[in-house]
Amino acid sequence: MSPHTISMNSVIILSNNTQGMKYSRKISLFSLLIIALMSFVMSCKKENNTGNTTLDSLDIANKIKDTAWRYAQDLYLWYNHLPASFNPQSYSDPNAIMEAIRAYSIEPGFPNPVDKWSFAIKKTDWDNVSSGISGDFGMNIFFNSTNDLRVSYVEPASPAGASGISRSWRIISVNNDTAINTEDATITRISTAVFKSASGSFVFRRPDNTDTSITLTSASYQESPILLDTIYRVGSEKVGYMVFNSFLGDIPSVKNKFSNLFSTFSSAGIQDIVVDLRYNGGGYVELQNELANYLVPNAGNGGIMLQEKYNDKYSRRYDTTITYNKKGSLNLSRIFFIVAKNTASASELLINSLKPYMDVKLVGRATHGKPVGFFNIPVGDWYIFPVSFRSVNKNGEGNYFNGMQPDAGVSDGLDKQWGDVNEKCLASALHYISDGVFSNISARSTQDVLTDAGNTVLDARRFKGAVADSRSLH
Repeated sequence: MSPHTISMNSVIILSNNTQGMKYSRKISLFSLLIIALMSFVMSCKKENNTGNTTLDSLDIANKIKDTAWRYAQDLYLWYNHLPASFNPQSYSDPNAIMEAIRAYSIEPGFPNPVDKWSFAIKKTDWDNVSSGISGDFGMNIFFNSTNDLRVSYVEPASPAGASGISRSWRIISVNNDTAINTEDATITRISTAVFKSASGSFVFRRPDNTDTSITLTSASYQESPILLDTIYRVGSEKVGYMVFNSFLGDIPSVKNKFSNLFSTFSSAGIQDIVVDLRYNGGGYVELQNELANYLVPNAGNGGIMLQEKYNDKYSRRYDTTITYNKKGSLNLSRIFFIVAKNTASASELLINSLKPYMDVKLVGRATHGKPVGFFNIPVGDWYIFPVSFRSVNKNGEGNYFNGMQPDAGVSDGLDKQWGDVNEKCLASALHYISDGVFSNISARSTQDVLTDAGNTVLDARRFKGAVADSRSLH
């Protein structure tokens, strides 16, 4: 079984021994999944000797939709709100079904449905997403103002990375069109050109105010979760800084990078750390657990990191408690996180898990607001991801569907490159370390309001989730 493939007997969410998790799941959910699988297989075989490939394919597609719906009825966190009248056959595919059930995620204290994430994806596509493999230009963009479009980050191994394009570069034209604004039609045109095209021509304005024309051709590449790590001296203190962009990728490789990075930080004797999660939409809970174990102080070792809570059908048997297994020699009393609307799920889980043990400071804007998770369930050639559990920390805190609010409201410094000490968010954190107060604090500006909608569209393609992978299952 590959690291990112969950077999049928792996669908039951369990905890990893090394995370203090227990392997005590019983047979009921397993039986449910086996029965569903057998029903699916038998129904696909039944009367499938028509010789009509089109009809046979249609029958399989219908059975896949029925099976996806059965899983949702049992595993969805808000299953008891799903209507009996729901007709899965009225939807085009499993993803449409998963998106449709979101409307029934009724959570006490919230006026509107809270689920924005349940989805389904073809298995081959998920294998790429979960492994951190992309096939585009490798350039991500956000509006700095209504007419100022910037490169927010670049994947080093991508075509954009190979071309030398960098965060903070301003985009002057896209495919010879100089209209850059936050109007819906313009954003659609730009998004298509940047994320869905085989090639594209761009004019960039670099930090020295010189322009350069670059033509990009899409290609497959491996994403890099850690975009930058460095150490600053602030007065008499050493401060570690890391830009951590995703909890997806090859798990052993990412764990090895953590080991090397925190060994470097420890050897340097850092006294504070700033973790930049502003574009991190989450990923594997296992990698969240790993990073949390490096960051938690020694006093947290053996303490509760988080609890996963399922719906009332399975809470007695499947609720899981994960405890800290301290790694590395860092023993910090506080931590700074740079966050934004794009900081989601496993990233928020990391912040919430550390709050009972450290002085946690948030710099930036309110986070995305996803205190729930899911796991991939195979249905035909699809994986479905109905939201199946919520997470809380040692103190039972969670339910941050409106996002986590920052201690210092600071706008994203898109006009500066990674690690620039004058970049607004990083500068604010370093100023606190130096002087005990944040800098660059501002209310949510009119400019932010004008760009938020456009940036939300530009960020929609980014995965947001907390995924329990196959190593947490049996």
